[in-house]
Amino acid sequence: MASRDRSLMSHPAVKSEFEAVRRNRIYEEIARQIEKMITERMKPGDMLPPERQLAEKFGVSRSSIRDAIRALELSGFVEARQGLGTVVRERSADVINPLTSVLVQKRKQVSELLDVRKMIEPPLTARAAAHATPDEVAEMAAILRRQQEKMQAGELAIEEDNEFHYAIALAADNGVVLKVLDVLMDLLRETRERSLQVEGRAERSIADHRDILAAIQNQDAAGAEAAMRRHIEAVEKMVLTKL
Repeated sequence: MASRDRSLMSHPAVKSEFEAVRRNRIYEEIARQIEKMITERMKPGDMLPPERQLAEKFGVSRSSIRDAIRALELSGFVEARQGLGTVVRERSADVINPLTSVLVQKRKQVSELLDVRKMIEPPLTARAAAHATPDEVAEMAAILRRQQEKMQAGELAIEEDNEFHYAIALAADNGVVLKVLDVLMDLLRETRERSLQVEGRAERSIADHRDILAAIQNQDAAGAEAAMRRHIEAVEKMVLTKL
């Protein structure tokens, strides 16, 4: 007997189940819709479709899909399995990562989270300057172009801001640090949204990102580290004065 296709998209009703996604906080809406599908139609061990396929179905970037899947993973709905994909978990195994629990309890302590970013991201950016491939550098440049276009259109480029930092972490090629950074970025998402609405903040963010990218392109590890530190310190000053 042919094996059952365990992919979410194998269900004929799935396409009609998905709703249009609002632009604000896209990843949360995507996570909500996938969570609903998991609860109503899927079983433990079923596979989610690949990121690329989900991005096409929702009409969003793969970064938004990654954010949604991370949120579902932290909530215990799914887990990533090496060489296999994203798998629906047993609900009895619904345990939030201890690191996440600690950080969530301190969500209001934004200054502490920014301190951790200063500990992690500058040296991570230095590592990216030494390890980034031409394709990875090109991807960072493409993200900045999209960020610029959104800003000129009067839109918040929150997604692109997040993508840029994520691309640097990917280029640094350290999976453990990437997971820690994922948690920090998720917890700081609302703070980033507020800070980017402050007059002049979006322009400063792009300028900082360009400085960081230039150092990475030049394989200037020290310069990249310093540029990232300046960027986070500027964010810190902006955010803490608005809390």
